[in-house]
Amino acid sequence: MTSTRTDSFVDALRSQSQRYHDQHPFHLRMNDGRLSRRQIRGWVANRFYYQENIPRKDAAILANCPDLEVRRRWIRRIVDHDGTANGQGGIEAWLRLGEAVGLTRDEVRDGRHLVPGVRFAVDAYVTFARTRPWVEAVASSLTELFAPDLMSERLLAFERCYPWIDPDGLTYFRARLEQAPRDSEHALQVVTEHCRSAEERARAVAALSFKCEVLWSMMDAIDRAYPE
Repeated sequence: MTSTRTDSFVDALRSQSQRYHDQHPFHLRMNDGRLSRRQIRGWVANRFYYQENIPRKDAAILANCPDLEVRRRWIRRIVDHDGTANGQGGIEAWLRLGEAVGLTRDEVRDGRHLVPGVRFAVDAYVTFARTRPWVEAVASSLTELFAPDLMSERLLAFERCYPWIDPDGLTYFRARLEQAPRDSEHALQVVTEHCRSAEERARAVAALSFKCEVLWSMMDAIDRAYPE
């Protein structure tokens, strides 16, 4: 792939940021400090279903990927979320966030607050990773290209607008400030190396578009379940 074609492809991927869920009205209200405690708790509880399914999504990519070097790096994503021992990893950090906003671990884990639309969207994403070509599943993860700015803004918003949240519960966001750029750099390298034809590039962009729709649908479902 020539440099010009590669740049055009990367631009097409990055342009999906215009459809990222940081533009959703619920998310804008959250960063403006306009959500109630009930709404914050609803978001945290529902988002956990996505968080706990990320390692399953990544395991599906590993299962379908024939490239040894890709697998060796991709497996770090599972370790980041699951940890290597009790009390470690992104899932544990999200449970601590739940406690910091006033939820118990049991009510976060057992899904009693989970709304059907969130479950449907997350399950569709995991199914996509299991059933589509592995490079397309990798491309769908490229929402992480947009995540560092989102995490920085979210962390500042929570610290500034929601002082009732224990700062120790914001560890997940701080960790992603480093992990997301690392992961997105690798995923972008994989996608640009393996998507050579116009059709392959179009499918990669469509996969990233699908992921943006998953995240937006989750926000829609949470917004309806926890109105102002």
